[in-house]
Amino acid sequence: MARMAALRAAKQALRRDIKQRVAALSEQEKQRQSKVVSQKLFDHPKYASCDRIAVFLSMHDEVRTEEILQDLFAQGKTCFIPKYQSTASNHMDMLRLHSMQDMETLPLTSWNIKQPSDDDFTREEALATGGLDLILMPGLGFDRAGNRLGRGKGFYDSYLERCMRHARGKPYTVALAFKEQLCPDIPVDDNDVLIDEVLYEDPE
Repeated sequence: MARMAALRAAKQALRRDIKQRVAALSEQEKQRQSKVVSQKLFDHPKYASCDRIAVFLSMHDEVRTEEILQDLFAQGKTCFIPKYQSTASNHMDMLRLHSMQDMETLPLTSWNIKQPSDDDFTREEALATGGLDLILMPGLGFDRAGNRLGRGKGFYDSYLERCMRHARGKPYTVALAFKEQLCPDIPVDDNDVLIDEVLYEDPE
């Protein structure tokens, strides 16, 4: 019990530290690093070979994903985006997004994230059909071993557990990060799922 409390405290302290580092970045610098990270993804063999891809719609403190979305549609790939439950649960679905125009029509949540509305039942859910090949992961912090520090809600860890039960199995996971989000070591527990790869701008 004491170990869990210590782990929670360590995660909270690290979240505060990383948020401060990212908040210090200018919008121009966030855009610049986002372009570098997006290009690394476009050059990645996994991205080239995958068809069914889930991508987050970025918040102000995350790598911008607009360019990635544009490329997904240009390449004819099948795109899915998160739909977070607004209740106190950690349930998340990945719902089909059809185009950039489709994204523009999505309502904003209280977290200032665009996502399909609660009464939108028309969209395909990735695990209800063919599963996913690749999930592009957000997060607050990452280490080079693939450990991820989320926002504490457990949405992605819970979703990856559901993926593992799907016939297609666990998709390849790639985190997109500003270099300021990298840490020497992320404190984790048994519920935290390891990321396959973290993309970020290499330090000079």
